[in-house]
Amino acid sequence: MQLNEFTLIRSIQLNEFTLIHSIRLKEFTFLVGLSTYKFYICRVNRIKKNMAIERTLKHQIAARIKPQKVMLIFGARRVGKTLLLREILDEFKGKKLLLNGESADTARMIADKSISNYKRLFAGIDLLAIDEAQHIPDIGMKLKLMVDEIPGLAIIATGSSSFDLQNQAGEPLVGRCTRFFLTPFSFKELSDHNSVFETISNIDSHLIYGCYPELISIESSEEQARYLTEIVDSYLLRDILAVDGIKNAQKMHDLLRLIAYQVGSEVSIDELGKQLGISRNTTERYLDLLQKVFVLYRLGGYSNNLRKEVTKSSKLYFQDNGIRNAVLNDFRPFADRSSEERGALWENFIISERMKMKHNNLASTNMFFWRTYDQQEIDLIEENNNNLTAFEMKAGKKNPKAPKAFADAYPNAKFNVVNKENFWEYLGV
Repeated sequence: MQLNEFTLIRSIQLNEFTLIHSIRLKEFTFLVGLSTYKFYICRVNRIKKNMAIERTLKHQIAARIKPQKVMLIFGARRVGKTLLLREILDEFKGKKLLLNGESADTARMIADKSISNYKRLFAGIDLLAIDEAQHIPDIGMKLKLMVDEIPGLAIIATGSSSFDLQNQAGEPLVGRCTRFFLTPFSFKELSDHNSVFETISNIDSHLIYGCYPELISIESSEEQARYLTEIVDSYLLRDILAVDGIKNAQKMHDLLRLIAYQVGSEVSIDELGKQLGISRNTTERYLDLLQKVFVLYRLGGYSNNLRKEVTKSSKLYFQDNGIRNAVLNDFRPFADRSSEERGALWENFIISERMKMKHNNLASTNMFFWRTYDQQEIDLIEENNNNLTAFEMKAGKKNPKAPKAFADAYPNAKFNVVNKENFWEYLGV
C-alpha cells in the first residue's frame, strides 16, 4: 500500500487508549468515529531506501574502542557487517585503516608475522578494521601480536563463520577482545527507523520473509523470495561446505529441510540421522556447523533438578524466518497457512527476536525451553541472575495460564503469553 504523509488507517482491533499508548503515535490530527470502527489520521514515516537503518550494536562497539583491545563481530553473510564496520570507521575521529580479509593483497601484506613488519604497516594507526578476517591464516596470533606490540592500536575484525574466526582468534586473544553478534534487523531497529505502527502492520511479511537488511529495498514478494533463495544456495551453504571438509551439500540441505519442518518441536538426533542415512556423529557435526555459520540455534531443556523435567532433549530454531521458508521454498502468506504452521512461524520469530535482544544488549541471559514428562511445556525460559521469565507463544488469541507444575516449582517466575495483540511489548519497543 502506498502511504502518503498523512493516511487514514483503521484500528487493528485495539481500543483507543491502547492504540495511542502502545504504538506511541506522537503526531495525529483528529479522530473520526464511524459506526463500530475507529479511524485515525496519523503521520506515517516511510522507510527511506537511501537511509541506513541504525544498528543497535554500533554504539556498543564504538564505546568499547580502546587501545590494545580487539573487537570481533560475528554474523551470517549479508546481515550488514561490512556496512556497520564502515559506519563505525566513518564516525571514528582518529586515524583508521580498513582491510579486506578476502583479498590476496591483505593476506600477502600481513603474512610476515613479525613485529617489525606490523610496526612498518600500522604504526600511527589508531583503529585497524579487517572485514571477513576468518580468511586470513593464523589470524588470532597475528591480531595478538599487533595489539601487543603497536602502541595505541585498536582492532575490529568481522567474520561470517565462528568456526574459523573464533577457533583461530579465541585462545590467543583471551583478555584482549570483546565479541559481538550481528543479526538481521531486529523488530526494534525497524520500528525505531520507521515507526512502531508501520512495523507492527508489516508483521505478517516479516513472519514469511524475515528481516535481512537488503529486503527493505526489494518491493515485490517474488524478488524477496528470489533473494532469500540465493542467500541459502550461494552464501550460507557455501560457508558450511567451506569448513571442516564437508562435501555432501545435498545431505546438508536435506537436514535443513527436516529441521524446517520441525521448528518448535523437540528433535531426535538419532531419527534425523536415520532419515538422512548418516551416522549420529555426522548428524551432530552437521548441526554444530549450522550453528557456527549462524543458520540455526539450539535451545536445551531447563531443569532445577526436578525428576519430572526433560533436560536431555533440544529444540532447533532458524536465525531468520525468511531463511527457514527459503529452505522449503515456501513463501505462502501467513494467513493462508494451517494453524500448526502459523504457530511454528510465530514461535520461531518471537524467539529469534528475543535472541536478537540478548545479543544487541550484550546480555548474559541463558535461554531454554521447559517440558515435563507428562507433556506440560513452555516455549521459552530466560534465566538471568537466577531470575526466571517464561514466554508462551500463541499465534491466535489463546491466553493460557502457566502450567501447574511450573507454577508450583517456580512460584517467583514471571509467565507471559506473547500473541499478536501484545508482542511488541516483549521486543524492546
